[in-house]
This record gives sequence, C-alpha cells and structure tokens, in this order.
Amino acid sequence: MSVSSATLRKIFTPADNSLLKQYALRTSGEKNASHWLPALMLSWTFWLFFVPMFQTGDYFRSWMWPTLVTYAVFLWLYFRIYYRDRSQAIWCVIGMAVLGFAVTPFNPGGQSYVIYACAYWGFATRLRGAVVGMVLLLALYSFEWLIVLRFEWVYLVNAICVGLAVGFMNLNLARKYQREAELWLSHEEVRRLASTAERERIGRDLHDLLGHTLSLITLKSELANKLFDRDPGAAKREMVEVERVARDALAQVRRAVTGIRAAGIAAEIASAKLLLESNAVTFDYALTDVGMPVEIETALAMTVREAVTNIQRHAYATRARATLETAQNKVVLRIEDNGRGGAIVPGNGLTGMRERLAAVGAQLGIDSQRGQGTRLTVTVALPQAEPLAIVAREKTAHSAA
Repeated sequence: MSVSSATLRKIFTPADNSLLKQYALRTSGEKNASHWLPALMLSWTFWLFFVPMFQTGDYFRSWMWPTLVTYAVFLWLYFRIYYRDRSQAIWCVIGMAVLGFAVTPFNPGGQSYVIYACAYWGFATRLRGAVVGMVLLLALYSFEWLIVLRFEWVYLVNAICVGLAVGFMNLNLARKYQREAELWLSHEEVRRLASTAERERIGRDLHDLLGHTLSLITLKSELANKLFDRDPGAAKREMVEVERVARDALAQVRRAVTGIRAAGIAAEIASAKLLLESNAVTFDYALTDVGMPVEIETALAMTVREAVTNIQRHAYATRARATLETAQNKVVLRIEDNGRGGAIVPGNGLTGMRERLAAVGAQLGIDSQRGQGTRLTVTVALPQAEPLAIVAREKTAHSAA
C-alpha cells in the first residue's frame, strides 16, 4: 500500500518545467485550486459517451470498446501535458489528434479528442507552430469527416468553431503567462542590480572612510610611541585622540551598514514600478531615507511586494502610490490604489503579511471601500539607535576603568 501511495505521489507531482508547475502554481494562493484544474477540464469529454446515444442499430454496440480503449490512452496523454516536462507536450497533443482520427469512424464524439488537441497546442509550441498545427489538424479532420466517412457537415462545423475558439484562447493565455514569467525574471534582475549597486556604494564608502581613518590612527599611534619617553603627557593626549577617531569611525561604519539594510525597500519599489507600469498602472512613490533594523526592513519590503502583487492581480486599478516616512520615532508605510476596493478576503498572502509584521511589532491597517480603492497602512516603532547605545555603554565602561 505504501509503495502504491508513493507511486501515485510521484505521478501527480508536477515536474519543474510542467504546465501545472509553471502556470497554475504561480502563487501559493492558487495552489490548492490548481490541482483540481486538470480534472475540471476533463468534463468536456462527456461528449464521447453522449453522442453515440443518438445512434441506432448495431452502431450503438460497436462504439463502446474503441471509445474506452482510446479514452484510457487519452487520459495518460492528458495528464502528461499537465504534470510532465513541457518539452513532451507536443507529442501528447499529436497523440490526442491521432486518437480523434482513430475513434471517429466508430464514435463521432471522437471530435472531442481533436478539440482537446487544438486547446493544448498553444501550450506545446510557439505562436506560428501552434496556428499552423491547429489549421492543418482541422483541415485533415475535415477531410476524414466529409470525404472518407461522409458524415454530415453540420457537426463538423461545431468541432472547427470550438477547436479554433479554445485553441486561440489558450494560445493567448500561454503568451500572457510567458510575459508574466519574463516580467518576473525582470523583477529578480532589478533586485539583483539594486543589491549589487548598493554593495558597491557601501564598499566605496567604507574604503574612503577606513582608508583615511586607519592612516590617521597609524600616524598618531607612531607619534605617541615616539613621545612616550620624552613627553608622557603629550603621548597620552595623542592616544586619547586615537580613541576618539576610532569611536567616530565605528559609528560611521555602523551608519554605512544601516544603509545596506535600506536597500531592500528600494529594490522592491523599483520592482513594483516595473510590474505595475507594465500592466498600465501608473505608480508613484516617495521614500524617506530611514535607518532601521534588518528585521523591520525585510518585513516592510515583503509587504510592498505582496501589496503590489495584489494590486496587479485583483484591484483593476489605474493608479497606485507608495510612501515611506517617519513620525514620532515610528516608520509609516502606506500603499494605496484607485481600484475597485470592496471586502477583503483573507488568504495566504494576507495572512503571511500579518504574521511577518506582527513578528516585528508592526500594526497593519487596511481600508477598502467598494469603488474607492484600497489603502494599506503599516506602522512600526523604531528601537533606540543602536550605535549611540553601544557608544554610551563603552564610555561608561571606560570611565569605570
């Protein structure tokens, strides 16, 4: 029994490059529903068993076994399109078409196989190949239907119209998914470039800062060493100056490192602008340069990402805006749009957002009224400045010594 369960899990686990993994599982919010998608789309195969019921005589008894055998093969091909590598999809589509040609002499409902082949051709090849494939398939099927089998043309028109309709609809859907995948890669590139640029800037700042400071410390230490025997008082003053310079350098390094942490929101805002404006949503933003702990920075950056994704998918907005500012030792992040608004349906994205913000002590407020857009407000208190607190403790310890 365990072997059987493991085998089933393996069969119904989407490959990394499968249709289901690439498209239906794009977000965690769609994950559960997407597993029902292949089964739901099978509902149209009822025509295979419905059409023969209108036939009379021995024909009714002759369609059953050819239909059952081809249907078993069709199911194998069908689920391979969804769960296996997409490079194999074209062969599965061609296999469906062959099944349609083979079973139609016994069961006119076999045109369902041809319609399914048209429907998935757009996911199996590029635009030109899909169009040529669908047209050629329907032309050959028309030849079999009208010339070889001499069936009535009225039922053929149904197969052609439905096949072209679902074929071009899925072709357009495949192109949309491809654009989304390319856009996602662009977002990742924006984040990577922003992080790289920030690291380079910090590297230059630290080089300039530490190069000057360490040279000064070296010079004064050498001077103090030379004055130690001749003028101990002057040597002590030089060492006090060395201590002051070192503490000042420590504070500047910590401020520079805080700058690295601030790159998270900047990268997410840049990615948000790319995502929204590529979907015809004007995006404005105003950011105040705020130094904050990395935990808060990460939580706010992920909030920006989730909120912007929701705007792009669900809001039907034409404008959006994000602001980040400080007020009374608090950071306030606001993201708003002019979309449809309305009731907020709790989901995995919103739940995860609340949990991340609660972990850093942030408060989340959502104001969404139908027809008036949505405003998301995050407020989080900043802790006391870490560099100042450390310097104060060091001064206290030095005085005690």
